[in-house]
Amino acid sequence: MTSEEDTVKHIGIIGVGEIGGSLVTGLRHGGGAAPEVFLSPRGARTAAELSDRHEGVRVCADNQEVVDRSGIVILAMRREQCREAMTGVHVDDDRILVNLMAGMGNDELRQTLGTRAPLVRAIPLPTVRERRSVTVVHPSHPEVDALFARLGGALPVADEAAFDVLSALTGTLTTHYAYLATLASWAVGHGIAPDDADHYVRGLFQGVGRSLGDESRSLDRLAADHETPNGNNERIRTTWFDPANAEALAKALDGLLADLGQSRQR
Repeated sequence: MTSEEDTVKHIGIIGVGEIGGSLVTGLRHGGGAAPEVFLSPRGARTAAELSDRHEGVRVCADNQEVVDRSGIVILAMRREQCREAMTGVHVDDDRILVNLMAGMGNDELRQTLGTRAPLVRAIPLPTVRERRSVTVVHPSHPEVDALFARLGGALPVADEAAFDVLSALTGTLTTHYAYLATLASWAVGHGIAPDDADHYVRGLFQGVGRSLGDESRSLDRLAADHETPNGNNERIRTTWFDPANAEALAKALDGLLADLGQSRQR
């Protein structure tokens, strides 16, 4: 790749799992000219399905071909898979590498790959498929920021310590789903049909999700606006999500943050 235009028009993805597939879907849909996407043969079945479904998506013979054809190369495998996946792969200095591997800092990745190419860490979420994921990036890089801007937004942070804080927050997603499942289960225990309980809980919190799009109101303000003094919402918030509950959540996040920092520094 010799020009900035080629860099942003040719995207490689090594590691085609949930996030890799979501990135492909987001990149190939929506307004503007869609970049060509080159996939590694890792996750062969998923890669082949994505190539069949989307025009301009190709499965390469190996990871070296992905790198050679792409201006921006997204590494979307797990940290423990990186060395095996990238053994023998040469990365020219004019490529841009986007590191999605949890717990692998850019210094470690640079040492593993032996390249002077720019490295950017990022945390895209599955909602990139719908172009609704705000993706944390470090360091800021114009081409990478532009890439994630088209997928819902880029949020550059100053250093890897700040990156780890926001990475820890992503560890709360399945807890939220489990919370909703618990609400539905409680309703079933009180005689509501399972399908009705599931349908109602989904509708209830889809409305909450839409209200989050109103960034003119703080999160605290949104909570207050949904609450009547001495009402049902205030009762559950103050009796269940009390200071001890909030402290336990903060303690769990602090532990995760400490582990992320230690993992990055190994």
